Amino acid sequence: MAENLSLPALLSRALVAFTIELDDELEHRMPHRTAAGPQARSGRGPWLTSLAMWANFLRYLTGGGAPLRELEYRAGLVNLAGLERWGYVTVAPADTSVKSRKDFTVELTRAGRRACEAWEPLPELVETSWRERFGEAQIDALLTSLRAVAADLEELEWPYCLPVIPFADGMRSPVPRAGRPDADTLPALLSRVLLAFTLEYERESELSLPISANVLRVLDEKGVRVRDLPGLTGVSKEAVNATLTFVTNRQYVVVEPPPDGGRFKLARLTTKGRTAQTNYHTLIESISERWEKEFDLTPLRNALTALPEEILRAGVGRHPEGWRAQRGAPSTLPHHPMVLHRGGYPDGS
Repeated sequence: MAENLSLPALLSRALVAFTIELDDELEHRMPHRTAAGPQARSGRGPWLTSLAMWANFLRYLTGGGAPLRELEYRAGLVNLAGLERWGYVTVAPADTSVKSRKDFTVELTRAGRRACEAWEPLPELVETSWRERFGEAQIDALLTSLRAVAADLEELEWPYCLPVIPFADGMRSPVPRAGRPDADTLPALLSRVLLAFTLEYERESELSLPISANVLRVLDEKGVRVRDLPGLTGVSKEAVNATLTFVTNRQYVVVEPPPDGGRFKLARLTTKGRTAQTNYHTLIESISERWEKEFDLTPLRNALTALPEEILRAGVGRHPEGWRAQRGAPSTLPHHPMVLHRGGYPDGS
């Protein structure tokens, strides 16, 4: 039941659902290549990526190229090497006098400019769709409550979307630099409030919130089949595997054959992992209580709770030619996005 979900879980399911609908619209409108679906071997256009790549980086290049040195902060929010490899940008010296890579110029390719043109109207388009689906009053209430909380957050250059989380750092979110946010759309506001909660959690936790809220949350000491984890958590197989690699290397989880000799491996919590799981629930509750004292969270929680998950999930894969439509609607949505280097998709796809 939505009423029993934590604030970050409520924010996450709305953000993931909205982002997936945006991604579906881009896939529908722009020539591209993918690993799955009808465009898998088309050879047309750049590799398909998610909202984060445009919102956190590409849109800052529409006025012209810039030295990598000036884009260093924003490049840290995305996978710049991927954007170059996938055909969205070039990174090259402006002339032969430029020696340091930090002084190389980053520019949009023709495909990158086309992607920016395709992305720009989509947040408003999907918000309109949500207003039709959930009602004008409901979305207005959600925006108003998000803006109220966001206005009281620390003044930082909050990114438009949650940033790509690096494996090497345990999938922890980078801290925004000083400055001011430059977007006020529904996904930007959801991201801002969720990232603020995430950073507060990760200052006090050994494990990141994406790891804790997804895979660690659904495990127990008896063991859960690894193949079942994507369906239980709402994150991709790749995100599950990355998480298991991290937590098994640090003795939070053991992955082993089942006692009955069955085919499918089990992931189970160690004593250390069980303690980490308990700490996750305790810390979420503790931060939520602090936030209740600092912000008026009742309007926001009410607005988020009023978005039924079955209706949120119904918007996934609306275009039958899309790769998500080929997979079918997810059985659940993540309790925290897992924005990985693979393309920035909110469920780690």
